[in-house]
Amino acid sequence: MTMHLNAFLMGVGHHEAAWRHPSTEPRRITDIRHYQDLARTAERGKLDSIFLADGLALWGNARHNALGGLEPLTLLAALATVTDHIGLIATVSTTYNEPFHVARKLASLDHISGGRAGWNIVTSAGEAEAANFGLTRPSHGVRYHRAEEFLQVAINLWDSWSEDAIVADRRGGVFADTTKIRPLDHEGTHFKVRGPLNVQRPPQGRPLLVQAGSSEDGKEFAARFAEAVFTAQQTLPDAQEFYADLKGRLHSYGREPRELKILPGVSPIIGSTEREAIRLERDLEELIIPAYGVQQLSNIFGVDLSDHPLDGPLPADLTQNPDGQQSRQRLVLDLARREGLSIGQLIKRLAGGRGHRVVAGTPEQIADQLQEWFEYGGADGFNIMPPLLPGGLADFVDYVVPELQIRGLFRKEYESRTLRGHYGLEAA
Repeated sequence: MTMHLNAFLMGVGHHEAAWRHPSTEPRRITDIRHYQDLARTAERGKLDSIFLADGLALWGNARHNALGGLEPLTLLAALATVTDHIGLIATVSTTYNEPFHVARKLASLDHISGGRAGWNIVTSAGEAEAANFGLTRPSHGVRYHRAEEFLQVAINLWDSWSEDAIVADRRGGVFADTTKIRPLDHEGTHFKVRGPLNVQRPPQGRPLLVQAGSSEDGKEFAARFAEAVFTAQQTLPDAQEFYADLKGRLHSYGREPRELKILPGVSPIIGSTEREAIRLERDLEELIIPAYGVQQLSNIFGVDLSDHPLDGPLPADLTQNPDGQQSRQRLVLDLARREGLSIGQLIKRLAGGRGHRVVAGTPEQIADQLQEWFEYGGADGFNIMPPLLPGGLADFVDYVVPELQIRGLFRKEYESRTLRGHYGLEAA
C-alpha cells in the first residue's frame, strides 16, 4: 500500500513571511506561468493532485502579507491544458454560491481536464465573507445543514445525465436520448432546483469530494460524503485519534474505510543537512511581522488580542467562538496550553502552516516523519504545504519523493488518468 500526496499551492509559499524571502517573487501570485510551472513540477513528482484554497474576502491584512490570488476554478481550467495526469482540486463555498452554478463549473472542469476535477467543500466561517454578500454569517449548524443539501443537489445534477445519453445519430437526427436526461424537481429547505444540468455527465461521474472541517459537524459531513479529508494535527497521537474517529464513523453510512483518505497537512522545510533546514526555518522566523501574526490570531478567535503582550500567554478566559472555525480554534488553544507558549511563540509556530505541522530536516528525515504517521495509523497520505514556492515544491519532488519511492511508499508512475483513480476510487 502506498501513500497519497497532494500539493497545496498557495501564492509564493505557506509560510506567512514567504513573500519577504529572497528566493520568492511575490508579484507572481497572479501570473499564470508561476502556477503552470508549479503544476508541471507536481506532476513530474507523480503527485495525486494539486489543491487551491480560497476565501471570499481578503485573508488578513494586505499591508503585511501577499494576498489577492486567482479564483481556483478559472486557474485550474488553465492548468488542465498544461498537464496530463495530476488531479485539480478547487475550493468552492456552499454558503455563498448556488448548487447549479457549482455543479456546472465543476462538470466543465472535469470535461476540460479529462476527469481530473476535485471539489474541496467549505462552509465559509468568516464574517468578512458574509459582509461581501450583504449577509449576516449563518451559524455553524446552519452552514453545515445548507452544505448537505447543496452537495446532494449537486450530485443529483451530475446524475441527471446518464452516461449513454449522447447518441449522436447523424442519419436519424438524434443527438441525445432525452429519456436519459432527467429533471430534479428538488425543493428543500435552502434550494429549489428544477434541473437537469446543462452540461453532460462528467467523465468521473462526479468530481472527487474533499472536505477539511474537523468539528463534530465537519466530521459527520466527511463521514457521509467526503472521499478525501485535509486535516491538521500537531502530534501523531492526535492524528491517530482523528483517523480512528473519522474512519469509525463510516460504517453508519454504509461506507468502507478505503473509501475515505485522510491527509494531514505538513509543511516540510528541507535542507541538505539538518543544520541547513533549521537555518532556513530561523531565517523565515526572522521575517515574521508580529502585528500580522497577532491579527491572524485575533481573526481565529474573533477577539482583539492586540493589547496583549507578545511575551505573555493567551488570555486565560479565551474560549472558542461557536460560529467560527471550531476545529482550528481548538487546535491553537490546545497547542498553546500544552506547550505553555506565549503569544509571540505561538505566532512563530503558526506562521509556517497556520496550525498544520511544520517539519524541518533532510529529505531522509522528512520521509521518516511521513512514513511513521502513514504506517502507524495517522494518515493515508499528506497534504504537502511548501513554505516557499517554487523552491520548496521542487525540493520535495526532487529529494523527498525519490526517498519515499525507494522505500516503496509512493508510486513511480501514474496508474490512472483520473483523479478518482489516483485515490483508488472508481467512477461514481
